[in-house]
Amino acid sequence: MGTPHSRTVAEGIAFMNLIDGQPADALSGERIDVLCPSDGKVFASIPASGTADVDRAVKVAHKAFEDGPWSRMPAVERGRCLTRLSQLVEKHGDELAALESRDTGKPARQGKADVTATMRYYEFYGGAGDKIHGDTIPFLDGYTALTLREPHGVVAGIIPWNYPMQILARVAGAALAMGNTLVVKPAEDASLTTIRIAQLALEAGIPSGVFNVITGYGRDAGAALSAHPLVDYVTFTGSPPTGTAIQQAAAVNNRGVTMELGGKSPQIVFADADLDAALPILVNAIIQNGGQTCSAGSRVLVERPVYKRIAEGLAERFSKLVAGPHDADLDLGALINARQRDRVAGMVAAAREAGVQVLAEGSIAPDAPAGGFYQAPVLFGSVDPLATIAQEEVFGPVLTVFPFDDEADAIRLANGTDFGLVAGVWTKDGARQHRVAKKVRAGQVFVNGYGAGGGIELPFGGFKKSGHGREKGFEALYDMSATKTIVFNHG
Repeated sequence: MGTPHSRTVAEGIAFMNLIDGQPADALSGERIDVLCPSDGKVFASIPASGTADVDRAVKVAHKAFEDGPWSRMPAVERGRCLTRLSQLVEKHGDELAALESRDTGKPARQGKADVTATMRYYEFYGGAGDKIHGDTIPFLDGYTALTLREPHGVVAGIIPWNYPMQILARVAGAALAMGNTLVVKPAEDASLTTIRIAQLALEAGIPSGVFNVITGYGRDAGAALSAHPLVDYVTFTGSPPTGTAIQQAAAVNNRGVTMELGGKSPQIVFADADLDAALPILVNAIIQNGGQTCSAGSRVLVERPVYKRIAEGLAERFSKLVAGPHDADLDLGALINARQRDRVAGMVAAAREAGVQVLAEGSIAPDAPAGGFYQAPVLFGSVDPLATIAQEEVFGPVLTVFPFDDEADAIRLANGTDFGLVAGVWTKDGARQHRVAKKVRAGQVFVNGYGAGGGIELPFGGFKKSGHGREKGFEALYDMSATKTIVFNHG
C-alpha cells in the first residue's frame, strides 16, 4: 500500500499531504492515527495540518491558477486529463477499493462500487467541460452583449468520511473541468483514497499545484481553509452545524459556497405500489454504507391498508441482516468511529426508552472483532412523526416506518422535517406520481425506485436544512464557475 508519497513507520503507513505536487508532512510534525473501523486498530497515520499548512497549500493553488497553464488550457485538454484520471482509477481499482473499505469499514463490494462511480465522475466531467457555453443576448442597437463562464479560482473542497472517493470525484471533477485549482481537506477519519487519487492526478497530467490535499482536524485545517482570503469558493458535505460554521467563515471574505447538509429522506408507499419490488429497495436504501448516507431512505411512509404487510416484510428482512468486518462483505460494515457508533446507539436507546415500538433487529457477526464499531440494524414501527428518531438524522442503520391515510397526509408527513434532500414515491398511478413528486420538498425524487448507481449525471442537492447549491451533472459546472457579461459598443 506504500506509494512514492508515503513512508512506512512502525504503526503502519504514514501518508503525507500533497502540496505543489510533492509529499509534505505537517509543519508541526504532528500526526493523526488512522484506525480501521472493523477492528479499531491503527494501520496508518496522516499529517495533523494546521493554519500554516493550509496557508501554504492555498498560496500554491492561487499561484497555479494565476500563473500556471491550467485555467488557460483549452477545456478539451483539461477534459483529456480528467479522462486519463478516470482510466488510472480503473487501473488501480482493486487497490483503491481495498483502501476505501479498510479506511471506512464499508463492505468490500461497496468499495468496488465506489471505484466504479468515481471512474464515472472523472469520465463524465472529462467530456463535459467543453460543453458549457456562454450566450449572446439581444440588446440595444449598436451593441453586442455576450456571457462567458469563467472559473472562480481556488476552490476549497471539504470532503466527508462516508463516501470520500465518490464525493471527492464529484467536487474535483466539476471544479477542475471548469479550470479551477483545488485545495482538498478530507475528513480525518477517511483521508487515504483522497491522497492516493491526488497522486494519480499528477500521473494523469494535471499540473503540480492544481490538485492539493491537506489532512487534519476540521477545527484546525478545515476552519483555516474555509476562512482563507485566497479561497474563492467553498464546497462542503456534512452536518448542518458544521455547514453553518463554514458558511460563516466564508462569508467574512464574501465567498460563494455549495452546501450538502444531510437529510431525513422519506419513501412514500401507496397501496397500489408493487410491494414486492419495493421491499428490498426500502431495506437497501437504509443499510447501504451502514446508513451513513446523506440520501439514506430513513423514513418509510405507508398507506394504511398495506401498512401491516410492509411492516412485516421489512421486519422479516431486518431480522436477517448482519453487520461485520469490511472484508467479510456482509450486509453492512462497521460505523466510522466509536463516537458515531455511540451516537447511533444512544439515539436507538432513547427511542426504546420513549416507548417506540421495535419491529425487528439485525445482528452483529459473532466473529466480528471486539474492537470494531458495530451497530446492528434496527426497525422502529408505528412511530410518532414528531418523535426524535423520526425527525433527526441518525446516520446509522435505523429505519422508521409509520402509516398515512391519504395523499395529502403522505405529503404532509414527507415534508414534516427540517430536511429536504431525497424522496421516493411508490405508486402505479401516473397522475399521482406527478402530483406527489412536485409537492414533495426534496432536491431529488425517485418514482418506483430509489437511488441511481451514484447518479453522476443527475443534479444533487437539497432544500431547507439539507443545504443549497447543486453537485453532479452539468449543474455542478455552473456552481463551479461564474458568469461574466461583456458588452461591445460598436455603433
